[in-house]
Amino acid sequence: MTSPGARQVFGLAWPMTIKAIFLHGTIVIDGWLVSSLGEASLAAMGLAAAIGGIVLGVIFAFSNAMQIRTAQASGTDDPVYLKSTLASGLIISLAIGLLGIVTLFVAARPLIDALASGPEVAAQSWSYLSIFTLVILFESVGQCLSSYFNGTGRTRIPLYGYCLSVPVNIGASVVLIHGLWGLPAFGVAGAAMGSALGVGVQVAYFVFRLWQGDRGLAQVPGWRQGSLAPTVRRHLSFALPIATTFVSANLSTHVCTMIYARMALNDFAAMTLITPWNMVAGQIAMQWTQATGIIVAQLLGQRASEPVLDRFLSAAWRGAFVTAAIVAAVFVALSLSVDTLYANLTAETRATLFTFLPILLLTTIPRATNAICGNTLRASGDTVYVMKLFLWSQWLFRVPATVLAVIVFDLSAFWVLSIILVEEILKFWPFHSRLWTGNWKRADVSG
Repeated sequence: MTSPGARQVFGLAWPMTIKAIFLHGTIVIDGWLVSSLGEASLAAMGLAAAIGGIVLGVIFAFSNAMQIRTAQASGTDDPVYLKSTLASGLIISLAIGLLGIVTLFVAARPLIDALASGPEVAAQSWSYLSIFTLVILFESVGQCLSSYFNGTGRTRIPLYGYCLSVPVNIGASVVLIHGLWGLPAFGVAGAAMGSALGVGVQVAYFVFRLWQGDRGLAQVPGWRQGSLAPTVRRHLSFALPIATTFVSANLSTHVCTMIYARMALNDFAAMTLITPWNMVAGQIAMQWTQATGIIVAQLLGQRASEPVLDRFLSAAWRGAFVTAAIVAAVFVALSLSVDTLYANLTAETRATLFTFLPILLLTTIPRATNAICGNTLRASGDTVYVMKLFLWSQWLFRVPATVLAVIVFDLSAFWVLSIILVEEILKFWPFHSRLWTGNWKRADVSG
């Protein structure tokens, strides 16, 4: 068997990277559009998005598991396995979305009233969230199908879907927020309507492409585990450790952000600004490693030989160093542009942002190689080990270390940010030693 190389990883990774940047960029744009309505509207959207984002975060977490499971099924070239994966993923994702929507309608209003700074903010926040539930419903289908296409190697389809949805989202939001062309001005609620329209267009496109290329799966008889119910349970048992890993990462990040609020104002502002940059720039390396995991899962499904797997992973590993270098270059450019990009901030805040550069540069390599290990191990089904490693690094180290650094010792932002570097170093040996045992190359992913 011919071993795939960096070219194949790049072919999968670049659409995934652009899609991820679009996703995070759209959030920034929505905030910018609503900011013209004033601080109260911006606070209302931020509060509602934070609450609704919890449900979306769980959907996104299960979509990562769907991506790996689909890649395994695609590698076996078994249509029953592929149909079972698609049906199970959709059932689980829709169940999460519907349960989340019901929970929001039951519990979100009292939570908003308790957290909002005033009745006006609470009213606007609820109007946004009640419409945003449509986004949750659409994404429960859209994220599952996006992961299905990624897992089968068709990563351009999700990218095309986002290319359709982003202009619809922005255009509709501008019209509905401000009431252009004779329409009512819905304010904050208009932003939620624009998002729902954008995601709805995207999901319609995904469904069309699924019908166009995969409608034959509906005619395939049988299920992977004999019947539908045990097939869904098997999928859930595979997905749960992966989803737990991503939900935990999201939750621990939110907890740390709340702790950052206790820092000095300039330090907190600097930490707030660097977080989205770290997230967006990091997608370059993260999507490369996710594409690596997809190909590893496909190769394991094909029962590729160990030499083929070794050659591929070596090529992917070299590519990870290249992507880490690109991320580092982005951080250098950002640091050199701080005075221009954030000219309205105080000199102290800009200086703090510049001091982050050594930490950001040192973090790029261990983060990229740890991600290669994590995605490779997940692709082989070693999901519980990866989950445990993330859980202890987040909840036994990062969160307690942040509490000590911020609340107990009142350290500067430089040392608080350095916690992310130490966390990656702590995970380095457990990840790499597990990969070097080679057990992942002999994994049976046909079940």
